[in-house]
Amino acid sequence: MEQGLKLNVSQKQTQKLALTQQMQQAIAILQKNQEELAAFIMDKANENPLLEVSTSLAPVTNDYRPTNGSNARSFEVGMVPTPDHYTSLFEYLLDQVHLNYRDTPIRKMMLFLVEFMDENGYLTISLAEAATKAGVTDIIALDALTLIQQLDPAGIGARNLQECLLLQIERDPEAPPLAYIVVEEHFENLADRHWLEIAQHYQVDLAEIQKIMDYIQTLSPAPGAHFGQIDDQFIIPELEVTQEDGQLTLQYLQTGLPKLKFQSNYFEKMTATGDPEVLAYLTNKKKEYDWLTKTLEQRRNTIAEVGRAIVLAQQDFFIKNEHPLKPLTLKQIANTVGIHESTVSRAVNGKYLKTNFGIFELRTFFVSAIAGQSTSNQEIKKRLIEIIQGENKQKPFSDQKLSELLSAEDIEISRRTVAKYRESLGIPSTSKRKRFY
Repeated sequence: MEQGLKLNVSQKQTQKLALTQQMQQAIAILQKNQEELAAFIMDKANENPLLEVSTSLAPVTNDYRPTNGSNARSFEVGMVPTPDHYTSLFEYLLDQVHLNYRDTPIRKMMLFLVEFMDENGYLTISLAEAATKAGVTDIIALDALTLIQQLDPAGIGARNLQECLLLQIERDPEAPPLAYIVVEEHFENLADRHWLEIAQHYQVDLAEIQKIMDYIQTLSPAPGAHFGQIDDQFIIPELEVTQEDGQLTLQYLQTGLPKLKFQSNYFEKMTATGDPEVLAYLTNKKKEYDWLTKTLEQRRNTIAEVGRAIVLAQQDFFIKNEHPLKPLTLKQIANTVGIHESTVSRAVNGKYLKTNFGIFELRTFFVSAIAGQSTSNQEIKKRLIEIIQGENKQKPFSDQKLSELLSAEDIEISRRTVAKYRESLGIPSTSKRKRFY
């Protein structure tokens, strides 16, 4: 049997999209929020002598008007600047120790224990181990911890959640009379809602235990958590929607973003030298400036067009007082604008839209719908909250009952879906919503 090897030469034409470095940078620029973009522009200015930047507080706006006349749930975003310095929990405790106690072995032990506080204010080392490490007696270690637990904020220096709550109750003159002893002796029963057993033990009504539980929920499980944290940051909206005579207007805001300017005088002066190396360098930097201005303009237009498509799709949100959101997907907006879904995703992440009733991230306008229904899951969750808020707290609705009530309103969702939505909203189960007064 003969075997042969035959070679054939053929041509095949294929198309491939190769991402150049500049294309990758353009994608990255679209994804940046205004704060990140401003930092990026400043870095480019430091690298390019032909690039001059200036920061103007006056907004540069372009109007994008939806063609049809027609104002994410509002989370009012504070425009609060980040402070240059803030006090950490460690610094706050040290200041109190140095201010209130003279230099003694107990104060030295207090300072030692402060170093073993976590960010929530809990002691992360046992007293026995601390005493051994510091070379002091167990009595001195205990006295030092007792004094630390008298510092502010109340609850500091606790070794567990129960002790943290007890420290706060002990220093609160408004605490319910039985709160301290119930938490001390029946903490697990209280957490597990075995309230009848507790009420019988102390011969009080269930309503009294309910009041104690309500009070405990006002206490902080992490008294030191707010120290050293900066929650309020600048959020700079890039788009603004206004309404006048039933007409929605979308504006692109460029407030605070550095403005680019080409150093033409410097460019002409250096070009006149005729040095080939200088000319090559200047040409390269001129191309970089041209690319950056073009890319920034493209970014602005993309965000504006995506924002315009969102406003058109969610007009009721901006007009109606209840601000309803319709089901909307990235693909729908991508088809409207004529770009890829991934581009829409980059254009909405970290980008904010300003209205007269709040500031919203563009991504919050994308909500999914329940299969076979035109109602968005956001609207269903809103209705679920309204039903639960109006229920009899002594006989709260079960998940099955909630499902039936929604079905009566032509919102067909299963009990399991109700439970999933309820949990995502942080709403307790039926037994935990029950009240006794």
